Amino acid sequence: MTGIDCIAALKALGEPTRLRIVGHLLKGQLSVNDIADRLKVSQYNVSRHLKTLREAGLVETQKQGQQHLYTITAKLRSHLSTNENVLDLDCCTFRFDKLPK
Repeated sequence: MTGIDCIAALKALGEPTRLRIVGHLLKGQLSVNDIADRLKVSQYNVSRHLKTLREAGLVETQKQGQQHLYTITAKLRSHLSTNENVLDLDCCTFRFDKLPK
């Protein structure tokens, strides 16, 4: 078991934009503006998706000056590095090495 709440993770990762956000955050910290630019999505929508991901315990935020930078939680990062970028929730599996662009 991952220590990640299955229902919350399914809700969060069951939406393609949120999966894409996680894919970008796996590469490093990003601000809402950076994510919005990369995904061609409004900052408002990115913020709402990040809230869902944060509530699921998949991302965390760090304030740096006036910006909030988002990153994958240490728990998720550790699980993915141990399991070759695969999140196994027992009920289903997410392969982060094969995310949509």
